[in-house]
Amino acid sequence: MNQRGSILSSEQVAALQNSEAEPISDAARRELVARIVDSRWFKKSDRLSSFLLHICELDLQGRSEEISEYRIGRAVFGRPENYDPAVDGIVRSHASRLRMRLDQYFTREGRDEPIRLSIPRGAYLPLFMPLVRDNASAGSDPSEAQTAPVKAGDTPFAMELQPASPASAPSADTISATETAALHFADSKASRRQAATTSLAWGLVAFLTAALLVMYLRDHTVHAGLQTRTDIRHPLWSEMFSAAHPTMIIVGDSSFVLWQDFLHRNIGLASYLSSGYRAAIPQSNPDLQKEIALMAGRRYTSIVDLEAVQSFTRIAQSAGGSLDMRYARDIRPNDLKQGNIILIGTAETNPWVQLFEHDMNFVFNKDRTRQIYSVINRNPRKGEPGRWDYSENDALHRVYGVVAYLPNPVANANVLILEGTAMAGTECGRDFIADDMQLLPFLKRIRRADGRVPHFEVVLGTDNISGSAVNSSILAWRTMP
Repeated sequence: MNQRGSILSSEQVAALQNSEAEPISDAARRELVARIVDSRWFKKSDRLSSFLLHICELDLQGRSEEISEYRIGRAVFGRPENYDPAVDGIVRSHASRLRMRLDQYFTREGRDEPIRLSIPRGAYLPLFMPLVRDNASAGSDPSEAQTAPVKAGDTPFAMELQPASPASAPSADTISATETAALHFADSKASRRQAATTSLAWGLVAFLTAALLVMYLRDHTVHAGLQTRTDIRHPLWSEMFSAAHPTMIIVGDSSFVLWQDFLHRNIGLASYLSSGYRAAIPQSNPDLQKEIALMAGRRYTSIVDLEAVQSFTRIAQSAGGSLDMRYARDIRPNDLKQGNIILIGTAETNPWVQLFEHDMNFVFNKDRTRQIYSVINRNPRKGEPGRWDYSENDALHRVYGVVAYLPNPVANANVLILEGTAMAGTECGRDFIADDMQLLPFLKRIRRADGRVPHFEVVLGTDNISGSAVNSSILAWRTMP
């Protein structure tokens, strides 16, 4: 059976069937949404709150047919009438974050909620379901089941939404029969709810509608103001992009990472350029030689790198510039003399970063013996640690990213580097640098008296939830004279 996105479990299907007999009131749904947007997972994100309030209010008003990617882009993110969702993926990217934030809320702060709210992949229709426990916990003391300790990423109840496994990758063309039934069920419920709405519910409708309008106008005003400033002169992007010369963005070589893992050692830029590391294949194993040689010839990069290219393409266009994407293996030293450069990944995947590390305070190091990836703080200030360590076995799922805006002396230009201890760390850096709501306050803080932005480095910490960065924060930063 073809599917798209998350698979509804048998418990979730049962929840839908049970809710047919015992409908969830509109008041209960609105109260749940209000608690969610007031939680710590949403308080600092006006856009995600606006997104959730918008789609839930339309659904509760029986207008679910108006919930579409295009209309969300227009209403929530202030996109123009000629906005093309196929080119601009802002709704899809925020929907992914919204699903993760909901998962975080119900895993931790909202784990005792009697109702679960989810947004099944393949559509943007909110789905309210009563809590359903599995058979093992059905006969136990409810207080014991609800107060069990929950770790990051744990699923406290059997009905929690689970992402599809790689082996059952969803189809991009269709929605599963179960999800379609769920959507049809939600539509039919909406029409019945509208007929049974009480005066109190309508009062809540008016209140939440007014709140949504205020949040939308505020978000739209901020977005428009940021866009206007970007079009005039953005303090960073006006230095990185120009109409005269395209900015080169160099994505990482994931095959190179596999080589280093196989050889159990780090490989420098000189060996990367000469391909000398390939001569280290054991001669005693011809079959292994063949497989490794085949792997070395392939051209892999990560999805995070490609998402960064997409983000920077939009930024370059808004700044009146253009982007030239290149693969790390295809670059030669003279290419760096052409102008501004963006490097994605650490030296492990993008060895060209090594050319700039001698001027950096925050550098990456991988201990292959202990399998620990660290951000080294070469000159710690008071209260700062000497390093931030990441391990795949870390129960806290904490990862780190670095954003470095440095001079490119060989071209009298600039270089922007995005690095991470894992892909989520690199994504964290991308999110920080591409979001003016985060970037502009930091640039204002470090700008010089003449208004110019100095070169800088920033260390970011973030939670790694299902391979994506959430709940990021600045841990340390430096500016250059």
